[in-house]
Amino acid sequence: MIRAPMAAAPSATGLAAYASLRLPLALLELPLFVLLPSLYGQSLGLELAVVGAVLFVARLVDALADPLIGASVDGARHHWTPLHWIRAALPVLALGFWAMVAPPQGASDVQLAGWLAATSIVTYLAYSAATIAYQSWGAQIGFGERERARVTGTREAFGLVGVVAAAALLTPERAPALAFAFALLAATAALLLRWAPSGFDRRPAEASWRARWSAVFENRAFRWLLAAFVLNGIATAIPATLLLFFVRDVLRAEAQVPLFLVSYFLAGAAGMPLWIALAGRVGLRNAWLLGMAFAIMAFAATLGLGAGDVAAFWVVCVLTGLALGADLAMPPALLASVIAAHGDDGRREGAYFGVWNLATKLNLAAAAGLGLPLLAMTGYRPGSGADTTLALALAYAALPGVLKLAAGAVLLLSPVTQREPEQGSP
Repeated sequence: MIRAPMAAAPSATGLAAYASLRLPLALLELPLFVLLPSLYGQSLGLELAVVGAVLFVARLVDALADPLIGASVDGARHHWTPLHWIRAALPVLALGFWAMVAPPQGASDVQLAGWLAATSIVTYLAYSAATIAYQSWGAQIGFGERERARVTGTREAFGLVGVVAAAALLTPERAPALAFAFALLAATAALLLRWAPSGFDRRPAEASWRARWSAVFENRAFRWLLAAFVLNGIATAIPATLLLFFVRDVLRAEAQVPLFLVSYFLAGAAGMPLWIALAGRVGLRNAWLLGMAFAIMAFAATLGLGAGDVAAFWVVCVLTGLALGADLAMPPALLASVIAAHGDDGRREGAYFGVWNLATKLNLAAAAGLGLPLLAMTGYRPGSGADTTLALALAYAALPGVLKLAAGAVLLLSPVTQREPEQGSP
């Protein structure tokens, strides 16, 4: 099949217009996973077990819906572009999040649980629809590894700014301000998207959802890339899951958690241009492998830390934050390359990113399901003061290192090895 002519490389202005949406979307990531238990369990007095059960069901519904949403984005592409999906989802997302953090006054526990269930499901699904359409659009922008790294790197740099901003507002009392900030930034981004690159000419998608998913999983390079992504994603999520335990019980520096988090994300944003430039020189796959190796060495340095080693751990946070840029920018850019190499660009991006987002959410669940039980088996009890800090350090740093090594091995053995010719190359 003959592909439509490639558009010129996106301008800096057009790319910034596209990437602007990532900031408000990232603004909600921490609140949706961290703020809600505190808001409903502590401020509103709902039983934590009830809060946990409601959020688990809502997240399960959301995760299982991702492939369906992705296939729908593809199936409707003859009359709905990704921009249509985004502009339809953003108002629902803004209203859903506002309702979630501002439940009715005087509601009973049963009413609060029902309110949380309804608003969280609506909010999560709207977030997924906007995100999958947005990622699908990004996969159609640019041609060649350098441009794809530029697209995903710029987008994720905006996202890191959003995460840092969310960290500053991450308290139940500031939840309404957070909802207002999201609505304002999302409305601004929706307007700016008018100047974003349009991407490739679209081709009709298959009528059958089964045909779309079959085509996705028949792509051998995608299966290998997905395996590497899952292993690396679990490796990245485990330290995030165990961070508070490590800082409190190993470093004895719980008050420094905000400093560590902000430094980590700011370093990620600052290092993004370096990874974009490196990908242009050595290719997306090799840049990601170098990022994995860099993160493994940085995490290894935590194994010798103990109480009071705040400055040393801050350096580790900065170094691992720099490595974060590779984890954020390279995998989706590689996925766009894999889609194009298989002849699926302009047709099935939604289906690919629906499965990709499902894997992302399962990574978070797997990190908790793997890291916490293994830690508990060593006898570690949070805050107990027992001499189990070595086990905690190993779970925090060594286990992710092993998983990243496995991810690197899968990526090295995968068929995702060829660099694409840059635009203008023969």
